[in-house]
Amino acid sequence: MTDMVTITGVFQGQIHQMEGDGRPTGIYKEPVREAVAVDDAGLEDDHQGDPKAHGGPDRALSHYPAEHYATWGALFAEASAMLRPGVLGENISTSGLTERNVHVGDVFRMGTALVEVSQPRQPCWKVSHRLGVPELARHIAESGRSGWLYRVLEPGYVGPGDVAERVEVADHGYTLARLWALRNETRPDREHLEFLAELETLAESWRERFAQRLDWLRRHA
Repeated sequence: MTDMVTITGVFQGQIHQMEGDGRPTGIYKEPVREAVAVDDAGLEDDHQGDPKAHGGPDRALSHYPAEHYATWGALFAEASAMLRPGVLGENISTSGLTERNVHVGDVFRMGTALVEVSQPRQPCWKVSHRLGVPELARHIAESGRSGWLYRVLEPGYVGPGDVAERVEVADHGYTLARLWALRNETRPDREHLEFLAELETLAESWRERFAQRLDWLRRHA
């Protein structure tokens, strides 16, 4: 398991109007050159166009594996020139950490900040709109290559070239890829849903989603 990687990109963005749509968005992010302050509200001077969907303590930072861009570039050649770290609106870019080896509840020291994985990132329609690939968000969700979000346990500073070190591994064994697989299954095992619906380190919205699936399965046994 990879426990230490270099942060190759840190991105922050102001509010812009979505091209061709006009709605406010923070997806247009730019790389920073120096360390930036981070707390439970996220990176300093990083903004969201829809705070209800993208803000809050359980969504303070977003992380996307850089290696996924090669997959999307091969699948969507028409957008390959645009598919590079930062274009999906992430704050943190690395290679070596993916949904297959990261768990909800894992704790990382990033620069001087301490952060905890809170949930997989739910792909927004804006990633498809920005890149002109209507099916991109669906492919991201179905494949589980969605990246993930952090809550901030200790404020600090994070910048490109800093180390992201995993200092605590969640002992339950549920990787982010496994969560997506369970979410996408027609009839997942109830024991998994029962556990995840009560998993305190998992963001409330995901716990509620698993609880609703569990209730449906019980009613349609």
